Amino acid sequence: MLSTLRIHPADDLIVALRPLKAGDHIQVDGTAHQLREDIGAKHKFAGRDFSEGEQVTMYGVTVGRTLAAISAGSLVHTHNLRHATDAFGGKQQEVKWTAPDASKWRTQSFAGFKRPQGRAGTANYWIVIPLVFCENRNLAFMREALQVELGYRKTGPYQSFARRLADWRKRGAPHAELDALLVEDVAREAPSPLFPNVHGVKFLEHGLGCGGTRQDSDALCGLLAGYINHPNVAGATVLSLGCQHAQVSILERELAKRNPQCSKPLHIFEQQKSASERDMMSRAIKSTFLGMAEANELRREPSPISDLIVGVECGGSDGFSGISANPVIGHTADLLVALGGTPALSEFPELCGIEQELSNRCVTAALADRFVSLMRAYESAAEACGSGFDANPSPGNIRDGLITDAIKSAGAAKKGGTSPVTDVLDYPEPITKPGLALVCTPGNDVESTTALAGAGCTLMLFSTGLGTPTGNPICPTLKISTNSELARRMADVIDFDAGPVITGDKTVDQLGEELLDLSLATASGQYVPKAVALGQDDFLPWKRGVSL
Repeated sequence: MLSTLRIHPADDLIVALRPLKAGDHIQVDGTAHQLREDIGAKHKFAGRDFSEGEQVTMYGVTVGRTLAAISAGSLVHTHNLRHATDAFGGKQQEVKWTAPDASKWRTQSFAGFKRPQGRAGTANYWIVIPLVFCENRNLAFMREALQVELGYRKTGPYQSFARRLADWRKRGAPHAELDALLVEDVAREAPSPLFPNVHGVKFLEHGLGCGGTRQDSDALCGLLAGYINHPNVAGATVLSLGCQHAQVSILERELAKRNPQCSKPLHIFEQQKSASERDMMSRAIKSTFLGMAEANELRREPSPISDLIVGVECGGSDGFSGISANPVIGHTADLLVALGGTPALSEFPELCGIEQELSNRCVTAALADRFVSLMRAYESAAEACGSGFDANPSPGNIRDGLITDAIKSAGAAKKGGTSPVTDVLDYPEPITKPGLALVCTPGNDVESTTALAGAGCTLMLFSTGLGTPTGNPICPTLKISTNSELARRMADVIDFDAGPVITGDKTVDQLGEELLDLSLATASGQYVPKAVALGQDDFLPWKRGVSL
């Protein structure tokens, strides 16, 4: 295993692949370096002497400016480096791209759910949506009734653990016995569902719909329309109070924009027009039940790989994210483009510093200009609130080596591979074209995954170096670890280990191909992601404002 890595020939920061000690003599690309202090795994040391105020390069781009003089072999961290990036503008170069060899998959397909219009889905769900937070109580009643009685609710080990604690209390047993009680590591599977071809009834609870700006309600209705029109959704039940900003008419308008011929079952119930709450709820539950019975008649069919829309995402990133998991996902994304499919790269605060590269990859100058405009407007809004993209890295990111937003961004962008950018979308616009799409979302992983699913992603590839359980109600989400230690320690969360890139046991291309195979198995229902098995249904609409 190598001990260090210079990611790009132009870099003057060097990454430690394992813990290094002060005094160690390290050879990097034929140059000897003596370390002046301990360098933890995932962290960086200076590959040359720096004066105060000099630009620092990693991934071949500017990622910071020195706060003080730094000697070669010294740790580079927040005490001596601050965020800085290069200037950027519109498109300045023509797109040149050689697609990877995807011949192995040319004759393959996945087993998807065909819809009357649009692409095939990778799953088959019914969704229940409140147009406003006032309906969350009714949503909870429906969730409790339908998930239990239709056989979708799983009982986890914690319920039985709480039952044992209650029994301990009733018996008046000694404290020593309580200390010995442990959560049983036994999965409580749900009973066989009544509708086996419907993968679940999902409830998109949220806290929006009224009290914000009209732009907020329009964006919410656009997002929810994206979920209704989603290839993984067979039909939807909508609960409306009636007086809120997010009106049914706005939802219908947004749905028509996405699919004027949408023929999916859509059942809308408005409480203020109902005889009573009980009247509305009985009708909503009955129509949902009958809709799910109809959706249960659907079966998986061979579907072209070009139907896949794959969101690429990261969360709980570390200093290895841009070296292992993200490039692996990026190679999978390139293979998907070569097969006519659509990867989607989001998290605009985490594209800071590589704007010019992405602009140059846009297939037209107009697309590049739109990307530049969205990036500048986003950062200006953050700065107007006294923040900025430089505030994006979390304490966990910084602790594990991502010490400036530019370093984090340059590594995060690797998820998008190298293919041309064929579309640039603002939130909550839908994905309609094949090829790599840039989707404007926050860097917050749940806000971003929520938006990606709303844009139409039917599968997500999610890298993590620190471990995060994030999932989505309707879009199967595969978790890719940046290091093998995390894959072992959080085996209940991680689906795929990109750690062999760090150890040198496998290449990025090899693992990218393996990840594509796992993606196709997941899209076909042959593999169930850990987030799906755990019921990790994270749904967090972006209330358009400053969220990094």
